[in-house]
Amino acid sequence: MRAERFRWLLAALLLGWGIAPAQSAAPAPFILLDAGKMAAYKAAYIKGQPVEVAQVKAVLRAADKALRQRAYFITGKSQVPPTGDKHDYMSQAPYSWPDPTRPDGLPYINKDGLRNPEAAAFTDEDNLKDLFRDVKTLGVAYYFTGNEQYAACAAKQLRGFFLEPATRMNPHLNFAQAIPGVSTGRCYGMIESRDMVEIPDALALFSGSKSIDARLVGGLKDWFRQFTTWATTSKLGLEEGRTRNNHSTFYDAQVIDFALFTGDETLARKVLETMTLARLAVQLAPDGSQPLELARTRPWNYVTMNMLGWVRVARLAEKLKVDLWNYTLPDGRGLHPAIAWFKPYLLRQKQMDRPDVVPVSNHAVLTLYHLASPHYADLEAEKVFALNPDFARVPWAL
Repeated sequence: MRAERFRWLLAALLLGWGIAPAQSAAPAPFILLDAGKMAAYKAAYIKGQPVEVAQVKAVLRAADKALRQRAYFITGKSQVPPTGDKHDYMSQAPYSWPDPTRPDGLPYINKDGLRNPEAAAFTDEDNLKDLFRDVKTLGVAYYFTGNEQYAACAAKQLRGFFLEPATRMNPHLNFAQAIPGVSTGRCYGMIESRDMVEIPDALALFSGSKSIDARLVGGLKDWFRQFTTWATTSKLGLEEGRTRNNHSTFYDAQVIDFALFTGDETLARKVLETMTLARLAVQLAPDGSQPLELARTRPWNYVTMNMLGWVRVARLAEKLKVDLWNYTLPDGRGLHPAIAWFKPYLLRQKQMDRPDVVPVSNHAVLTLYHLASPHYADLEAEKVFALNPDFARVPWAL
């Protein structure tokens, strides 16, 4: 009784001093992740099922490592954006190289698929990706354990990267993928933010946490709303939306995801119905191949990457009651044949006509198969996974 009276007195004093206690955020819905599959996996983990226990333990080890990581932010970079504001994201196009025929190397030229080590000196992309990875890992760890220290660490990282005035990133990518001697920023920079869709689902993983409070979630929604406005109204954002290859796929995935996160279902539906569906005829051939990606110097990497983007869009379409998984054009083009196209390669019955100029692992394509196989019985997924016994099938993969 005394403790209860003390809590009421403390709350009254805080309000009297103008200090409102932090309010827990309302439970956030999953957008890309499947709530039912996550719950089933958690139930198996609690029962001590060996596979689930082993995978969750691996996540907890990674989350414990994330607890010890430095704060991620972009304002500590050595380069200065054209605006003079280090809160602006910067990167250099990875495939641009000095022109050997010119004394100063300018303007840089493109060597598709070959990364220029110079680009690694721009650290904003690394900070962005590290943030996505760690917040997602901490979210999964919290979901299975309820350990508040994971949520507290994620909250600190999210506030620092997106909200704190001293370190926040401005909500645009005007200076991403610059090419020396050509441009200070290009539309293609949005490919570097493609995994930002991990953040809304990470917040759902933290449902019930005291650390991920209403103020933090509200601030993040404001930031994502501003970023979405930039993506759909700025010159570079509109250019990215008009691209034809994998860039357009991930553009749609981001805009639809962020629109759903911020409560703008009208925008999400508009992008899906007026932009996404038209891309099927542009990107996919009737036999399921992806001519635009196969023309690249890293064809296997890009066909896999693009189709993972399509899987994300298909999952987002479910939220809008649109079945993109089985949507088919009159000539047969659609996601089903595009994903089935991978089957003979994964069953080791065929090899690519041209190998990638840089070797690539099969982890991404196995993730693609894992996500798509529940929708298509003819993929022979179990045979594929039997050939790759070390691949872990987990419901938090995106």
